[in-house]
Amino acid sequence: MKADLILKNIGKLVTMQGSSPFRVKEEMNNVQIIENAYIAVKNGKILAIGVGDIFGNMVGPNTQIHDAEGLLVTPGLIDSHTHLVHGGSRENEFAMKLNGVPYIEILNKGGGILSTVKSTKQASEKELYNKAKKSLDRMLEFGVTTVEEKSGYGLELNTEIKQLEVARALDQNHPIDLVHTFLGAHAVPVEYKQNHKEYIDILVNKMMPKIKDLGLAEFCDVFCEEGVFTIEESEYILQKAKEMGYKLKIHADEIESLGGAELAAKLSCVSADHLMAASDEGIKMMAENKVVANILPATSFNLNKEYANCRKMIDMGAIVSLSSDYNPGSCPSENLQFVMQLGCLHLKMTPNEVLTAVTINAAYAIDRANEIGSLDVGKNADFVVFDAPNIEYLMYHFGINHTKKVYKNGKLVVDDKVIVYNK
Repeated sequence: MKADLILKNIGKLVTMQGSSPFRVKEEMNNVQIIENAYIAVKNGKILAIGVGDIFGNMVGPNTQIHDAEGLLVTPGLIDSHTHLVHGGSRENEFAMKLNGVPYIEILNKGGGILSTVKSTKQASEKELYNKAKKSLDRMLEFGVTTVEEKSGYGLELNTEIKQLEVARALDQNHPIDLVHTFLGAHAVPVEYKQNHKEYIDILVNKMMPKIKDLGLAEFCDVFCEEGVFTIEESEYILQKAKEMGYKLKIHADEIESLGGAELAAKLSCVSADHLMAASDEGIKMMAENKVVANILPATSFNLNKEYANCRKMIDMGAIVSLSSDYNPGSCPSENLQFVMQLGCLHLKMTPNEVLTAVTINAAYAIDRANEIGSLDVGKNADFVVFDAPNIEYLMYHFGINHTKKVYKNGKLVVDDKVIVYNK
C-alpha cells in the first residue's frame, strides 16, 4: 500500500504502544522509544512504523516525504479538561487572589464562575467562536491535537446550548478534535441560591434531556464542592445523567475532602478531576474501579494552593492523567507543556510518567484510547515533532514552546511554530 506521507529521520520516536488502554504504577515509566525511526501514514491513519530509511513499496508518486531532522516525535498531546468556550476574562479578580481571598468567597460575591456566566450570556456566538478559536490555535501551537471542552457558563438552557453549539462548530472547522461535556452543574445561579432543588430539577428534567436530544454532549460533569453541589446532589445528578446515556465526569475534592473520589468510584465515572483534597480511601477506590485521576497542576500553581499528591496516587495504582483546566478564572493558560513541566517540578513525576499522562492515559480519560494517545498501526496519525533531543529536555527547559511541527490525521498543521492548516 502506498503511503500518503512518510516522516523519516526521527531521532527518538515515542510510540506509547502497549497491550493496555492505560498505564499505571511502573508501567507509566516504561515507554517505548525507537531510534532512527519513520512513520508512514495512509488516509489519516498510521500505516507503518519502522527503523531506517528503507520504506519498501510504500513510496508512490504522490507520497510526501518529510524529514524530522533527528528530533523527538511523540503522539499528539491531549488536553482532557478545559473550559474552552466562554465570554470575558477575570483579571479583575487577580488582586483579590493575590491577597488570599478564597475562591468560594469570590464566588459568593458574584465573582468567579458567576462573573463568567454573565459575560458568556452577553456574548454572541461569533464572539464566543472567535475567542475560543484563538485559544485552540494556541493549544495547537503547543502540540495539542485533542481537547475536552465543557459548558457550564450558562446555567440556563439557551446559553448552555450556545456554548456547546459553538464548540461543535469549532470541532468541524478546526484541526483539533473536541470532546464535549455538559457542565450545567458548574455552579448554582444566584436566583436559586436558596433553592438548590429547583435548579437541580431544571437540570435533570429540562437541560440534560434537551442537550442529549441535540447530540451536543457525550459526558456530563458536576462541580462537587463545599458551597456548590453536595455529595448527595452530585450523586443524584450524575445518576440521572447515567440513565440518559451520558458518560460521567466529576470535579471532585478540589478544595474540601467531601468524598468526591469515593463517589466517582461508586458511579464508575470515566474520570474524577482536581483531587487536591482526595482521601486515600477515595484514591484506592478509584484505582480499583479504573476511574482516571485527572490532575490539574496549573490550577494549583495559579491559585497558590497545595498540589494533588500525584506521587501517592501513582504508587496506589491510580490511572493518572494531566490536563490544563484552561478557564478564565483559576487557570487562564492554554500551555499544556507548562502543565507537563509542573508535573515534574511539583507533582514529582518522572518525564516518562508525565508524557504518559498527557497521551495514552489522557486518551483513556476521554474514552478515546482506541483512536489516539499512542502511535499504533490503524490509530489516528496525530503526532508532534519537538525541537528537543529527548523527553527529559521537554521538562528540563521550561517556560518555552518546544513544538516544531504538528501533524493531525497525517496532515501538517503547524510548521516551525506557524499554523498552516487550511480549513
